[in-house]
Amino acid sequence: MEELVVESVRYSAPCVDCGAQLECWGVHGLIGGSLRWDVESMCSACGQITADCGQDLPARLRDQLLADNGPSTLHLPNPSGERVTVMRVLRAELGLGLTEAKAVAGHVLAGAYSGTLPEVECLARKLRGAGVDAVAARP
Repeated sequence: MEELVVESVRYSAPCVDCGAQLECWGVHGLIGGSLRWDVESMCSACGQITADCGQDLPARLRDQLLADNGPSTLHLPNPSGERVTVMRVLRAELGLGLTEAKAVAGHVLAGAYSGTLPEVECLARKLRGAGVDAVAARP
């Protein structure tokens, strides 16, 4: 079983029951080969407890994760001759068309593709599964 890869972020949101400000903890993780977003919160005003698991990562909280933790970069130690395989994996995993996959593959091969650690590690695992040596790392 592969290691879990997670990053967390703390943020505020209004309570759905009473409107008071909640302190929320969100965890973005690569668990069992899938990306997930889990949130827990408890309202100190009314006692409402919420756990929301397996959702998509909201864009504003993705931005906060990147700001708080820094981006991770996908590195291919030996990128020569890997373009076709990289493009095939990108198309399958990111749902890209051929033109988009070609552009993103250029970023990957140049060591300029970045994202949250779970996102980049997920892609690195898919590339390794396709025979491409790939590593997710923070600068």
